[in-house]
Amino acid sequence: MGNGRPVDVIVFLFYFSVTLIVCPRVASCIEVKEVLVVVNKRIKSSVEIGEYYMKRRNIPEDHIVFLSTSTEEIVTRETFDNEIKSDIQRKIKSLEEKQYDSGSNRISTLVTIYGVPLKINAPLNSNSRSSVDSELALVRIAEYDLNGWVSNPYFLGNFAQQLKYSKNDVMLVSRLDGPDPETVYRIIDDTLESEKNGLQGKGYFDARGLVKNMEDARTKELGTGYKRYDYSIKVAAAKVQKRFETVLDDKQPLFPENSCPEAALYCGWYSLANYVDSFNWVQGAIGYHIASAECSTLRNPSSSVWCLRMLQKGVAATVGPVYEPYVQGFPLPEIFFEKLIEGYMSLGEAYLVSLPFISWQMVLLGDPLYQPFAAIELIE
Repeated sequence: MGNGRPVDVIVFLFYFSVTLIVCPRVASCIEVKEVLVVVNKRIKSSVEIGEYYMKRRNIPEDHIVFLSTSTEEIVTRETFDNEIKSDIQRKIKSLEEKQYDSGSNRISTLVTIYGVPLKINAPLNSNSRSSVDSELALVRIAEYDLNGWVSNPYFLGNFAQQLKYSKNDVMLVSRLDGPDPETVYRIIDDTLESEKNGLQGKGYFDARGLVKNMEDARTKELGTGYKRYDYSIKVAAAKVQKRFETVLDDKQPLFPENSCPEAALYCGWYSLANYVDSFNWVQGAIGYHIASAECSTLRNPSSSVWCLRMLQKGVAATVGPVYEPYVQGFPLPEIFFEKLIEGYMSLGEAYLVSLPFISWQMVLLGDPLYQPFAAIELIE
């Protein structure tokens, strides 16, 4: 996983007040009437899971789109355009033209369900390969440049910058998926149970010691690559520590196997396509591993990519790329975990404001409405 191409510089994120949030309410900003569930009607369990999720979350019955598309994980750009994007665009238009008694009828959030293709193929020498979900973030835009990433207007690191697309152009997209239907049902149930009881456990953060002096690092430009993210993992650990017990490993080796009991939150790097079974995940656990293509498959039983194995082992939500994202393609840990533990944002919202790019490689696996923490006073 390389440092990547020149990008918009992520500068002085530590100066952002934590009061800079998408919505000032204590509850999540996302309302169930803003959610559209996307299923593949060629797979029976896709439809069944979608309907089960809608029932558990009280999402309106007509807020579902039944795709008739490939049952494979990977599709061509043509298939994506003609069998996925176009149907979703029509459904959004239809729902938004309806008249409701009160409030907005705008669709803000898409939830793709087990059976919906995962990634879009392209020639190896092209930068137009992407995840289906990340491409759907711009489903409102008819045509745009597919060569490379698009800066995310919701990303807090882009605050006050002039970008090509506005927040009104962007959808929040999350996926309820896994190696089998049983895993997806478990994720939905664990999410709701954890919301009821509150996520309990420990935080585990696995840096590599690339930034030795944290105070000195605060006054320096760390760029957008390895040092920036190593620093961010350590900042995230310090923030989570204010919520519950946290373990920070700042050495090159990863946490050893079976060394992380009661794991509720996790972020670390770098073990490429080689999940290390270090964790005893609690119900509702959330975490991600920063490495290339860790969500390249959710179906291959012989694969050891982190997203697949973490879901099998019991997490409720994780994040990963379908192809090479470059390190700066990942959600910035200090923002993601801070917004999550504050309790003012849902999983999906915390992901959206911490994600630098869309029309790119990343996938959020989990219920975007998941809000595992009660709101607390903002952490300075």
